[in-house]
Amino acid sequence: MVTPRPLIRSPDAWVGAEIQHDPAWICRLDEADIAEIDTTLARAKGDGLRIPFDSAAFPLPRLGAKLDGILNEIENGRGFQLIRGIPRLRYSDADCELIYWGITSYFGTPVSQNARGHLLGHVRDEGRQIEDPNARAYQTNGRMDFHTDMLPIDVLGLFCLRTAKSGGASKLTSALTIHNVLREERPDLLEVLYGLFHLDWRGEEPAGEEPWFSIPMFSECEGRITARICSLVYYESAARFGEQYRPTALQREVLLAVQEIANRPELMLSMDFQEGDIQLINNHTMLHAREAYEDYPEPARQRHLLRMWIAVPDGKRRPLAAGLTDRYRWVQRGGIPAKIPAAV
Repeated sequence: MVTPRPLIRSPDAWVGAEIQHDPAWICRLDEADIAEIDTTLARAKGDGLRIPFDSAAFPLPRLGAKLDGILNEIENGRGFQLIRGIPRLRYSDADCELIYWGITSYFGTPVSQNARGHLLGHVRDEGRQIEDPNARAYQTNGRMDFHTDMLPIDVLGLFCLRTAKSGGASKLTSALTIHNVLREERPDLLEVLYGLFHLDWRGEEPAGEEPWFSIPMFSECEGRITARICSLVYYESAARFGEQYRPTALQREVLLAVQEIANRPELMLSMDFQEGDIQLINNHTMLHAREAYEDYPEPARQRHLLRMWIAVPDGKRRPLAAGLTDRYRWVQRGGIPAKIPAAV
């Protein structure tokens, strides 16, 4: 008989219905915070500051203390935070990029998130279809199922430049709560998630790497559980490299069970972005999803988020199991190596 996995009682094993209307997960910037951002932004523009830069080049002594608390909440608390109150209409897109980079530089080191070498990425509809095995879901306007991002990056950040005409709500579910539900309802399936699953790099594998990779969906290190659950299509499309990489019937069953649990209304948390919002989530413990959306016909009005993958310094980030070492090594090397030269 398999020894039951322990019940996870940490604050990041939350239930959405219990915190949906709790204002504690929203950090609202006040007038003094915005005044500090304005002063630093003006100085940065006057000095010709360009991305990438570190936090020392964008001093925020007052707001910086709040950012330290936010990082602690992401790493040791609920696992996510929303920063609200940046007056988006006051700033150009380029100003927003500087502000976003400046704020997130306080959490760690941004790394490349795709084969274009983007440190500051763009989440928008590129007219691609998820059926394309080399497309990633964020390049479409379709619904995205619950997942962590491809590399085991520590913090995932999104800045809302523009919202869609309709739809596109962001949804979060705690992977640790899913772990607890499976422990109660299907402990047999929970054990399957601790085994190896094959996933497709979707055309973004580094030179010399196989176009697929294998990792456990749950792993444990120093008493803390980490999740690596990805979108379903990443498992299914791995079979294009050989039938041996296709999910087994049992693996498919548990992946579908994870999605069913994650989508339970009482477990998930939903948030509609406002322009200027910054969403920050722990990519090891939170699963995120997105509703499909309809865009405006005018390109200048279409939904546009800025995205960053942030590597948190050792000592502050979550410890990871040996089974994730190879994957995290790419984070330490700077993320997904660029195949196509691209501006930051």
